[in-house]
Amino acid sequence: MNSVPIALNKAAMRKYEDLEVPCEAILATYVWVDGTGINLRSKDRTFDFVPKTYKDLPVWYFDGSNTAQANSENSDTFIFPVVIYHDPFRRGNHILVLADTYQHNYQPTLESPWFGFNQEFFLTTTDNRPLGWPPGGFPAPPGPYYCAIGANKIVARDLMEAFYRCCLYAGVHINGINTGTTPSQWNFQVGPSPGIRAADDLWMARYILCRLAEEYGTVATFEPQPIPDWPGNGTFVYFSTKDMRDDDGIQVIERAIDKLARRHGAHINEYDANNGADNVRRLTGKNGMPHMRDFTAGVANRGCSVRIPRQVAEDKKGYLEDRRPAANADPYRVVSILLRTCIFDE
Repeated sequence: MNSVPIALNKAAMRKYEDLEVPCEAILATYVWVDGTGINLRSKDRTFDFVPKTYKDLPVWYFDGSNTAQANSENSDTFIFPVVIYHDPFRRGNHILVLADTYQHNYQPTLESPWFGFNQEFFLTTTDNRPLGWPPGGFPAPPGPYYCAIGANKIVARDLMEAFYRCCLYAGVHINGINTGTTPSQWNFQVGPSPGIRAADDLWMARYILCRLAEEYGTVATFEPQPIPDWPGNGTFVYFSTKDMRDDDGIQVIERAIDKLARRHGAHINEYDANNGADNVRRLTGKNGMPHMRDFTAGVANRGCSVRIPRQVAEDKKGYLEDRRPAANADPYRVVSILLRTCIFDE
């Protein structure tokens, strides 16, 4: 993609940024996940009131035949507001609205069951080259980049600082950010939050990141294995129950891990957007990742399928970390199968 038209468009846009929006006009961006289970869509609407909760907002609809969520003969697809966030792009009283999608018969197009998430991703150019990598070549091997400082190791800290602030402004429960193990890779953490809120926040954080990257002329990719033989991208999930957090909860954690081991194949099918096909390239037993065919667990071992943090093992209570979900995993599906396996004993 040619960068010149983009630069011209941004320059032209700034001429109109100072135009005053009437004070009674509230701009709402409805955000939803399309039929791929990976990509986000959005459309804008004007209201003449400030909604206090999502229940104040109307159900809307869109053409689902263009988002892989309906056929063209019956394309109206409903979007039901579920969470309101402050809009960090327009600010003021303007809002972002995370929405669930429903078919014409009001059946969900996505399951939205019920935690914390650590999201890895790469920043790339518009022609899919990792940002900051040598043209046609590779940087030095992984090692000096993780949680590092210095312009020779870090890419796009200004973008990520803006992202951090935008999430906090919006009301996303973001816990932190850090650089990953390769140049142009970053992590951010949302939660821990009760119920499904962490999954809501992860989807909205993904939207804010992609929208903000657009402003910086770059792309955020959640591709699980963007570069062969280099570390990939995951969505590590932190999971606990009250019994796990209580005294001697380590026994509950160990029982949950036994259940996860027995349903390893079912979880792998849920842990990326293409029913396990994307994780094949990531879970190879290399680059600090487990092999897809094996289920392993250990204390402080980041090469395992499921990790018990060192502090949890010493305190004998806390949470477990499932490291198998890919970066493009649907957090609602991840939450759902963890609950079904560990709580409902499927």
